[in-house]
Amino acid sequence: MKKLVQQKQNTNLQPAALVERTIQLGQGKLSASGALVIKTGKFTGRSPKDRFIVKDSLTENSVDWGDINIPIDAESYHQLYNEIIEYANSTDEIYVRDAYACANPNYRLNVRVHTEFPWQNLFAYNMFLRPTEKDMQSFTPDWQVFSFPSVKANPVAHKTRQDNFAIINFTEKTIIIGGTAYTGEIKKGIFSALNFILPTLNNVLPMHCSANVGAKGDTALFFGLSGTGKTTLSNDPERRLIGDDEHGWSKESVFNFEGGCYAKTIDLSPVKEPQIFKAIKFGAMLENIGFEEDGCTPDYSDVSITQNTRVSYPIYHIDNIMYNSRGDVPENIFFLTCDAFGVLPPISKLTKEQAMYHFISGYTAKIAGTEEGINEPVSTFSSCFGAPFLPLHPTRYAELLGEKIEKGSRRGDGTINVWLVNTGWTGGAYGDGSRIELSYTRAMIKAALTGALNKVEYHNHPVFGLAMPKTCPDVPNAVLNPRDTWRNEEDYDEMAAELAGRFIKNFKQFAEKAGEGVVKAGPVSVKA
Repeated sequence: MKKLVQQKQNTNLQPAALVERTIQLGQGKLSASGALVIKTGKFTGRSPKDRFIVKDSLTENSVDWGDINIPIDAESYHQLYNEIIEYANSTDEIYVRDAYACANPNYRLNVRVHTEFPWQNLFAYNMFLRPTEKDMQSFTPDWQVFSFPSVKANPVAHKTRQDNFAIINFTEKTIIIGGTAYTGEIKKGIFSALNFILPTLNNVLPMHCSANVGAKGDTALFFGLSGTGKTTLSNDPERRLIGDDEHGWSKESVFNFEGGCYAKTIDLSPVKEPQIFKAIKFGAMLENIGFEEDGCTPDYSDVSITQNTRVSYPIYHIDNIMYNSRGDVPENIFFLTCDAFGVLPPISKLTKEQAMYHFISGYTAKIAGTEEGINEPVSTFSSCFGAPFLPLHPTRYAELLGEKIEKGSRRGDGTINVWLVNTGWTGGAYGDGSRIELSYTRAMIKAALTGALNKVEYHNHPVFGLAMPKTCPDVPNAVLNPRDTWRNEEDYDEMAAELAGRFIKNFKQFAEKAGEGVVKAGPVSVKA
């Protein structure tokens, strides 16, 4: 295996130096707020079909191989690794960052990130946890990441799909990325690694969720796919943020994997997302945004490059945070879904088995106009609300969730409440009904967090079996049962049967490993 030339490495440069070098190289500019603005080139998002895992004796019988976890042989990996090292040694300079993942010291993973461009290294500074000076004196990497966009694969020679690639080698504890400059590949590579390591070695549940802590020390988790309101609802001025994307749940705590936030900026405004808007200052890095006429004020409505405009910033840019990036075992868990079919209740309480079923399902819906060719609501299922990052079978993560729910919280009465929250449509499907009022959703979540929903009566949804509250503070009773909000109840029943069928069809692939109890926790089949 080839080795890097030490003399060419710029190691652990401060953000100001990385920003300065980026501007000197003509690779970025400063926005009016002081944030660095860069463009990631051809790729403005991850490329899941070009993400591979080396198949060897360690992974052969443990990874859930398929369309998500695509195997590649060790020989192809080594060829590309050597080409990256050769390229790095041929350039004038590269950038190295020593950092770590997992805020709980019992599970800390030291990471050394090697990048071609200085702004990639700034991203690593923002997104990973930052060692202290004392830590640096004895720092030894557990994992290494090499991200060099200029190195491209030969699909025939290297057995890739096209010239870009992201490859995880669990045996050598290395991730190599080439042909793409999209920074999210760096953070999601380590997230994928933790999704393999933590359940296997430590019985820790890795989670694609946000987390916050209330004034009384109660932790809440928010799971949800894009467009469900995860960032909006977890950024609560009355609660301290642990993190907005990646966490672990061990026997003693919930802890952030990261040291920063990677937020979408499309249609961002100081009214809608005040904390994120305020965090976009010097040290933050904006990706693929447009500008107002002055050429320096970001235009967050501009999607001329991509709808996936992003900002990365260190978590200390947010005022109201948990500075140790940890919280107690959660008391409340929220599964957020944007149901464009208008079927699911705005809030419902789940049993342990229902929680496992909906966790495995990871449901939301895309609506007309969001993607070319979508003319009506399309159901979307992403296991554990993060299928692209799960090396193990989804039921393994669901089993861990079920075990932890059963063990309970260490606070209050020891119960962990799991809620399914629909932030989508009511009174009809998309195009007929209306979006559930954000103020109502906030009120329902507040009622769950304060325990108010533990004191009300419930009744079950006839198709999905979900326990729906009959009353909720600051929310009209008529909103709480979705069937009552439709003009024609028979139309609702028809749509509920349609959505139930989609759930059942999707879950067939998991049924054998999930077990009978979890399968029965899903909706019932309604035949016409």
